Amino acid sequence: MDEIEFLKDIYHRFNTREMESVLAAMHEDVMWANGMEGGHEHGRDAVRSYWTRQWAMVDPHVEPVGFSEGPQDQVIVEVHQVVHDLNGSRLADQMVGHIFTIENGLIRRFDIRGA
Repeated sequence: MDEIEFLKDIYHRFNTREMESVLAAMHEDVMWANGMEGGHEHGRDAVRSYWTRQWAMVDPHVEPVGFSEGPQDQVIVEVHQVVHDLNGSRLADQMVGHIFTIENGLIRRFDIRGA
């Protein structure tokens, strides 16, 4: 499944803070879950702004550990998420579920299971 390799690469680029290359892999009108403040960000510029705010406060690391196919061609990713504050203290260490909708090779929508 090409989408799995695509998403593994996205997670790697997110973790190394290659923001612009991750944004380029999104649809122009992407809907992206805001796991920090709630709701969704609409469009690449809004996601850029959200990540800029987020990374100024915390240092998240997300490691995909499992992939499955969801309804309507969604890809469900089981993720080990570790979040530190900027001083290195661990704030969270948990498993979360991410749900991606990919259209024409671009991320169209990202949701967090249960959020």
